[in-house]
Amino acid sequence: MSRIALIAGEGRLAPAIAAALDNPLIYALDSLNPRVEARPFRLERLVPFLDELLDQGVTQVVFAGAIRRPRIEPELFDARTMTIVPRILMGMQSGDDAALRAVLDVFEESGLHILSVDQVLPDLVPGEGVLAGEPGPRDHKDAARAAAIVRALGPLDIGQGAVVAQGLCLAVEALPGTQAMLEFAALHAGLKPDPKGARGLLYKAPKPGQDRRIDLPTIGPDTVAQVAAAGLGGIVWEAGGVILLEREKAVAAAREAGLFLWARA
Repeated sequence: MSRIALIAGEGRLAPAIAAALDNPLIYALDSLNPRVEARPFRLERLVPFLDELLDQGVTQVVFAGAIRRPRIEPELFDARTMTIVPRILMGMQSGDDAALRAVLDVFEESGLHILSVDQVLPDLVPGEGVLAGEPGPRDHKDAARAAAIVRALGPLDIGQGAVVAQGLCLAVEALPGTQAMLEFAALHAGLKPDPKGARGLLYKAPKPGQDRRIDLPTIGPDTVAQVAAAGLGGIVWEAGGVILLEREKAVAAAREAGLFLWARA
């Protein structure tokens, strides 16, 4: 019987996907600490791991959650995995997106089909619409500015978010992540020229050309709390391109904090 394997990363996404699947096999890189019980595997033994999946009748794989680059220990490579190391290392040198694509290619060449998160749980990736609050004209301008910034940074493989207020970019997302970006933006909120003007917003979107089967930006109730703490007016994201976890809680928290949530086309 065909089975689905879940490759669990960090954060709340993996538990949500695990709950939606029928008896999945759950694995995680042994360098990670996912919020679900998972069997560990190592990148240095990727080919034997793929054999194990196939031996257990797995035909489909879904990746869920943040996956940090593991520390590679060369002495642990088996002979067959060594043959694909140049491809993976070349991808790593080109950036996270290229590294992930290289790994996905290896999975698919083994006969495993990669499922995207929205194929498993479509409601996790909202389409166009305002879910809470009401962004005003100045927010629309800030959203357009932030979208242009994230789109321009995409080819550099830096991050998937930006904070913009009154047309000014207060921060962009980098390796430390969204919370660090928002904390930085809060420290520099005084740079906004009009204290009574638009409070600003967090914008999230996939990188242009990103493989959307893996590593989609994710927001949720924690993000809402962080945006509120940063003194911003709301969260905007690319419709159909961002995962919204615990939608009801996130919407309720946004309304309570007086923030808007907007999936922008």
